[in-house]
Amino acid sequence: MGPACTLARRLRGVAGLFKIGSQLFTAEGPRAVEKLAGLGLGIFLDLKFHDIPNTVAGAVSAAAGLPGVRMMTLHTSGGTAMMKAARQAVGTAKRRPMLLGVTILTSLDEAALRDIGISGPPATRVVELARLAEQAGLDGVVASAHEVQAIRRACGARFLIVVPGVRPASSSAGDQARIATPAQAIRNGADYLVVGRPITEASNPRAAALAVAQEIASASQSSK
Repeated sequence: MGPACTLARRLRGVAGLFKIGSQLFTAEGPRAVEKLAGLGLGIFLDLKFHDIPNTVAGAVSAAAGLPGVRMMTLHTSGGTAMMKAARQAVGTAKRRPMLLGVTILTSLDEAALRDIGISGPPATRVVELARLAEQAGLDGVVASAHEVQAIRRACGARFLIVVPGVRPASSSAGDQARIATPAQAIRNGADYLVVGRPITEASNPRAAALAVAQEIASASQSSK
């Protein structure tokens, strides 16, 4: 937990939220959330719940009770009943965590989707899943920058769109297939960007985060 807290302290004031994914949560459990929340940081709990409705409802309810959790994720491919159960479990409090449905992972391209029996362009499937998430009462979805405009047309201006697979122009794509720069994602209409390795693996993470923040600010101004 030490390295994560050290990194969070270095990035405090630059990043809007701090993501806790399955790797850190598996190693440290709820203690990771409590530690980062104790630093005054908002948490994006990215555990991508995917199970039968009752199990996901229980997991969402438990996660919603952790300190500082502002957003959490579940897989839209779990189906409408699962998403509705999650939405009911999170409650109606004004400051409840936002529920985001993961559509198609940004590591998957059309060929990879074909391998698991999903045919057609990823964008078509993503929009279909986004509509299901909206109908189930979720606050938004996680999708690549390439699908943002189509989701916005299908689901409206108030539906949140969180974009992972964000890579500054100088960064390697790594294991991601559907990527975009921070500026591209913002110009397409993303509400939040998820930037991981380009910051965490940088020699100076704070400088890397500041560069991303500056690119976001510049793109936001130019798109107005």
